[in-house]
Amino acid sequence: MAKAKTTRSGERAGGRAGRPGAESAAPAGGRPRDPAIEEAIIRATRERLATDGYSSMTIGDIVADAGVTRPTLYRRWANKYDLVIDALQYGLRKQREAYPPLDMEQLTPREALVEAVRRLDPRYHNDRAMSLHGNFMAEVERAPGLLEQLREHGVRPRCEELLMTLVSLQRRGAVREDVDLDMIVTLCFGSYFADYLRTGRGVPDDFAERIVATVWPMLAVDGEAGSA
Repeated sequence: MAKAKTTRSGERAGGRAGRPGAESAAPAGGRPRDPAIEEAIIRATRERLATDGYSSMTIGDIVADAGVTRPTLYRRWANKYDLVIDALQYGLRKQREAYPPLDMEQLTPREALVEAVRRLDPRYHNDRAMSLHGNFMAEVERAPGLLEQLREHGVRPRCEELLMTLVSLQRRGAVREDVDLDMIVTLCFGSYFADYLRTGRGVPDDFAERIVATVWPMLAVDGEAGSA
């Protein structure tokens, strides 16, 4: 089997961004691939990412954990990098699917902000997400595409949702026009990492409410600051 050309960072030249399940179609003249096998490989990859990190995890460990063979894996992914990208996007998709609907019309301004801040938590639907962030940051010199994928498909959508919530609240007249919304998003998002680094614990149930209780008086227009 010919090896795919790789770059210094381990990325396959011309490689795809990665879409879990995108290679489930049957090969020409072959049988359809089993989605359960692909999910087992993805789950084993995510487990190894959290425990071993990208550099230390091996294809041998993954296939052993998933109960498959190397040819089975390589028929779906050309290399470890492509597999890890798909494993990352699999988790991010599952996280998005787990979010409850955010109905701005049914929430008070402060309730809407609390819900948007709650969705910033990297550990929402994945208790080991902080380890994943740390692993990808540690690999930024060897495989910068990993952190870029996490930034683009994980961090950016969550922060964008909070930003759009704040913009909507401004339009409703609940948030002051002179507030630096980008800085508020950064402070709120960074609070989850700061709490994890300080305590090492899981996120407290009331954490989003406590963040909003702290920043709301600085954001709210007169008459809204004391509202629930």
